[in-house]
Amino acid sequence: MTPAFALLAAAALPPLQPLIDAAPPGSVLVPPPGRYAGPVVITRALTLDGAGRVTVDGQGTGSVITIRAEGVTLRRLHITGSGTSHDHMDGAITVEADHVEIRHNDLDNTLFGVQVNAAHGVLVCGNTIRSTRDEPGLRGDGVRIWNGNHNTVSGNDIVEARDVTFANARDNLLAGNRVAHGRYGLQMVFAPRNRVEDNQFESNLTGIAVLYSDDVVIRRNRVVDSQGVSGVGVVFKESSQGVVEDNAFVRCSVGARTNSPTHPLNVVYFRRNLFAHNTAGMDFYGENGGHVIEHNRFDHNLVQVTVSAPMSARGNGWLGNEWDDYQGFDRDGDGVGDQPYERFAFADRIWLETPSATFFRNSPVLELLDFLERLAPFSNPELVLRDPRPAMTAAGTGPAGPPRERPRFIPSCPGDVP
Repeated sequence: MTPAFALLAAAALPPLQPLIDAAPPGSVLVPPPGRYAGPVVITRALTLDGAGRVTVDGQGTGSVITIRAEGVTLRRLHITGSGTSHDHMDGAITVEADHVEIRHNDLDNTLFGVQVNAAHGVLVCGNTIRSTRDEPGLRGDGVRIWNGNHNTVSGNDIVEARDVTFANARDNLLAGNRVAHGRYGLQMVFAPRNRVEDNQFESNLTGIAVLYSDDVVIRRNRVVDSQGVSGVGVVFKESSQGVVEDNAFVRCSVGARTNSPTHPLNVVYFRRNLFAHNTAGMDFYGENGGHVIEHNRFDHNLVQVTVSAPMSARGNGWLGNEWDDYQGFDRDGDGVGDQPYERFAFADRIWLETPSATFFRNSPVLELLDFLERLAPFSNPELVLRDPRPAMTAAGTGPAGPPRERPRFIPSCPGDVP
């Protein structure tokens, strides 16, 4: 199709705005099946139901649908063709009012997906969201909440967007979503008291990033295949009083990376997590510890824990973790190792301090150096961590690796009938 013909075809689309303007407040508008031209602005409470047979095409201009009234519901629409301006944050749906519901829509070929700007009590659920086909950093966010509180993002399938972002937003819930093939699965920036539960983060450059955000709860998520230079399952930076429990971090460059909490009394807890098949299970780059790490499972990681300085890990509270390289016994059968689990810094500092040497980590030369250093160390090795009661029975969540075939993700909303 030539560009001129494409423009004529787009101009021939009937506009949706007149139907919106004619709908009484509180009504349910079901347009006749077909393709309609956007952009659209909704300024009164109503329900716009596409019944799975309506497409709204922004024709490459601005945001396709902007909501500026409380009590609006969008459902079962196909929304496509936003503008491409990052400065104006062009996208499929922009929400600027409280108590809006975005349900079971299909968003594609839009820069941003759903943006919630200074709005509260918004529900975004059951949508499929795809950005443009650019490099991850040039796409828009699949879902972005800015300065919004008490919003819920649940059951969405967000693939090949840039990030899901909570910025200057608190008391929100991200639950039951699949976020795949993006840059950050989720990043929280100055976003305290948010909950992240039961999500699947797959093949993102970074799974979950908690930046300057306190009181965050991360529970029962599965973070898989966050690899590359920034490949971290979950990262904490200048954040305190976090809870990370019952998650699985599998096949990442680093399962969890964290620095010291901003105050010694504001502990970050890691409980009952699975760290499996990562290059490093956990990495600490703060100097003072400040974490409680208990009843986690460390299984088939290339190295269990890495540190910027030995005190980074020694300053944490380690208790009851299961280590697959523990060499002790449980003679009394109480499920606890008879000797503490201790990890020392030997020749592995070569590849830790020289990242390019990581490629040779299991080579015969480095294995020989490591063996000789442990056999007859040239200097006293430094203690990295000590778990006084290592677990001998399974801890953490689930098996060490995901099943070969995962069930297809089906977007859903609260109250959907199977």
